[in-house]
Amino acid sequence: MQRIRLRYTKRGRLRFTSHRDFQRAFERALRRAGVPMAYSAGFTPHPKVSYANAAPTGTASEAEYLEIALTESRDPERLRLLLDGSLPTGLDVIEAVEAHTPHLAERLEASRWELRLDGVTVEEARRAVAAFLAADAVEVRRQTKKGMRAFDARAAVVSLGAFPADTPNAPDAAPGDGTDGDAPREPSGPGGSDGGPGRPCAILRLVVRHDTPAVRPDDVLSGLRAVADLAPPVPAAVTRLAQGPLDEGTGSVGDPLAPDRDAAAATPPGAAGQQAAAVPETTG
Repeated sequence: MQRIRLRYTKRGRLRFTSHRDFQRAFERALRRAGVPMAYSAGFTPHPKVSYANAAPTGTASEAEYLEIALTESRDPERLRLLLDGSLPTGLDVIEAVEAHTPHLAERLEASRWELRLDGVTVEEARRAVAAFLAADAVEVRRQTKKGMRAFDARAAVVSLGAFPADTPNAPDAAPGDGTDGDAPREPSGPGGSDGGPGRPCAILRLVVRHDTPAVRPDDVLSGLRAVADLAPPVPAAVTRLAQGPLDEGTGSVGDPLAPDRDAAAATPPGAAGQQAAAVPETTG
C-alpha cells in the first residue's frame, strides 16, 4: 500500500468552504482522477484519507495537509496534477510526496498566520500588539461544543507583529517582538484585501502553537480587543501561510513534508514501496 501526502490551499471565495464540504469535493476529485484508493473495512467502506488540522471555515490557507492510501503505486507529481485538475479553482493541490515517515499530524506543531485589518492604522495595531505581548495572560471566551469556555490566548502566541499593508517584503515578527524581525515575508494569500486607496490597513503576522485548547486568530483578535480596545470596523481577512514543526529558538515554522523528501532521497531504488508500507496507517 502506497501513502501520499498532499499540501493544498483554500483561496478566494473557497475559503468559505467548510471542512465537510471539502471532504465531499475531494472524494469526488479522487473518483474523477481515477485514483486507486484503499478503502476501510466494515459495513460502509470509505476512502482512506487522513485530514490534519483543517483551518476554520472562512479562513484562507496556503498550507492544508492530508494523506491518502493507494492500492497501487502512483507517481506523486502525476497524481497531484490529476487531483488539482479535478478540484475547483481555489482548492489547489500544490505539493505531493510519498510518505516515508510516520506521524505527519504530530509535526504540525504551529501555524503562521497573516491578518489584514482594514480601517486600522499601523500605529493603532502596534500599540495593541505591544499591550498584548506585555500581558502575562490574556483571557478570552469562545463558544464551543461544550458551551462557553474561557482560556488564555497569550500563552500560545510565539510571535506577533504589525506592519503597513503596502510595505514590500515586510518581515515576520521575531519572538516576543511587536514590530519587526529577520525572516522575509511571504506573499499574502488570496483571501486578503489591500484596504483600498487612501484607507488605512494594518497587517498582523503571528505564529501560534497548536496547544489544547486551540488558539485561533480570532481569539488573538479578541485578546487585542480586551487589552487595547482594538476593534477593526470590518472582519479581518485571515490567511494561514504555513504550518509545521516549530523552532522555539527562532519562532519559525518549518516544512512538515521535509522528512519525507529527505527519506525519499536516501531510499535506494526499489525500496520505496517497502518503506512506505511500513508507515503506520491513520484514517480521518
